[in-house]
Amino acid sequence: MKIAIIYKSIHHGNTKKIAEVMAKTLEAELLDLKDVNKDIIKKYDLIGFGSGIYYGKPHKKFMNFVEGLDAADNKKAFVFTTSGRGKPNKWLKENLLDKGFDVIGEFHCKGYDTYGLTKIVGGISKGKPDEEDLENAETFAMDLKRKY
Repeated sequence: MKIAIIYKSIHHGNTKKIAEVMAKTLEAELLDLKDVNKDIIKKYDLIGFGSGIYYGKPHKKFMNFVEGLDAADNKKAFVFTTSGRGKPNKWLKENLLDKGFDVIGEFHCKGYDTYGLTKIVGGISKGKPDEEDLENAETFAMDLKRKY
């Protein structure tokens, strides 16, 4: 099975840290969003989509990428996000489902956040993702590997 993980990670690299753990565990190709186009989807059997959450939504460039994807015809996918407040986001999953992806898993953890107004107070969720979060990401990826 060919697996890819596409991610967008800025500021503190929170999402990249999670993506790297998952890619290693799944033996997946790790792809920064800036290096892909929508046709890359055709090359893989399982695709992970990951982004930090900014004001309640994935990064704007990541949203544009997902919105521009062609119909997926039940291609398997999973989603993962990081955010300062630790609240998962439905946008990514819902939009992939609308594109015809079979979303087989979701992962979310807190990430150090100094975006927008949180910068004024020195950020929130300092030290996140931590070792426990990385272990949880690895466990999530191992479960995906076992199931698919």
